[in-house]
Amino acid sequence: FGRWLARSGYYLPMMEKELGEAGLPLDLVYLAMIESGFNQRAYSRSRAVGLWQFMKGTGRQYNLTIDKYVDERRNALKSTRAAVTYLRDLYNEFGDWYLAVAAYNGGPGTMRKAIRRAKSKDFWVIAQKKSLRLETKRYVPKLIAAILIAKEPEKHGFTDVVYDKPLVYDEISVGPGLSLEAAAILSGSSSKTIKELNLELKTGKTPLNHEQYVLKIPSGTKQLAENNLPRLHSVASTDYKTHIIRKNETLSQI
Repeated sequence: FGRWLARSGYYLPMMEKELGEAGLPLDLVYLAMIESGFNQRAYSRSRAVGLWQFMKGTGRQYNLTIDKYVDERRNALKSTRAAVTYLRDLYNEFGDWYLAVAAYNGGPGTMRKAIRRAKSKDFWVIAQKKSLRLETKRYVPKLIAAILIAKEPEKHGFTDVVYDKPLVYDEISVGPGLSLEAAAILSGSSSKTIKELNLELKTGKTPLNHEQYVLKIPSGTKQLAENNLPRLHSVASTDYKTHIIRKNETLSQI
């Protein structure tokens, strides 16, 4: 939990901004804590991915791109916006945050059935029945506990937490097939840093199926990257041209 608290400093400002602009309770940021421990790389046994642990179908339903080049479930901002929209939809349906949060874990269909069987829309009444899995019954109390501890960590024994600095970055539009190593050279940073900022990229380069891709680079390096970009443009576009040729050849064969 101490590690999760430390990581929270990286994501909370961005998440609270998105929740606030949508008019949702800011405490919902801690749903990402119990889902992933604020870990963008998180991958569950059920194949849920990212900070908010989206399944592939739900992620696509909420406009996250998931293909062989990109998995936006690992994009901190885009997955947060998707989670905010999903949580808002769940609240609009169930009219209660405990039920909405439980539905986030167990699925809205399961929650509808549980409400019908219990003949109640009180989460605590429903939790006494057998309609929900134990994991979902415990999900709401876990969130409440996470909120209480995170808001007063010292009171609960976490007295030496060093919070990560907030996530900040610049963005630059680049062509397809640009490697993370090349992006590091562009911005005068390291490939490790570029990878950390662009965890949604699955192949170590910008997608070949996009003519332009908005790449995240370290804050304060945009001008340098834009100045360096023309030097790498011809190299970066080579893979894209090959991709288009192969795609056209495949289409002609079909």
